[in-house]
Amino acid sequence: MKVSRDQAARNREKVVDAASRLFRARGLEGVGIGEVMRECGLTHGGFYNQFNSKEALAAEACAASLATSAQRWRGLAEAAGQGDAPAAIADNYLSPRNRDAPETGCALVALAPDAARRGGDLAHAFCHGFEELAAILEQAGPEMNRQDALARMAQMVGAMALARGVGDPVLSDEILAATRHALGLSA
Repeated sequence: MKVSRDQAARNREKVVDAASRLFRARGLEGVGIGEVMRECGLTHGGFYNQFNSKEALAAEACAASLATSAQRWRGLAEAAGQGDAPAAIADNYLSPRNRDAPETGCALVALAPDAARRGGDLAHAFCHGFEELAAILEQAGPEMNRQDALARMAQMVGAMALARGVGDPVLSDEILAATRHALGLSA
């Protein structure tokens, strides 16, 4: 059955959104194309009408999820105002809520290993999204420069990766609290 261009565009958006959530939750290797399509109520066969490969979908899903993070960071920065914005971004990022919901959290933690291993379009989308987030952080406060923004990004993303990975709730909370303290935030 032929679908309209509008419906095809909506279907593509649904697939990218579902893949973005699933890839962030379980990584690229943990999710198959069939599962992504079922999540959208679409058939596996329809995938190749939309994308050339799983890698193409991964790159688009990565770009979309990092663009969503950038939008969220801009909103946090705007709401906090100049000077308090870096703290507001870090406070939101280093929260148990963010740790406990990888499917809606930042793709940097979830997709860094896949971007490094696969390279290509996924690595390009990952790098572009990282640069955009670093620029938002750099511009978020008068005391921030690129070096400070990159260091803060490394602390935040590294802490979140460890907090999600240790498998011990107490240690996970300690990691978040220690990083918040190191960044001058309230524990």
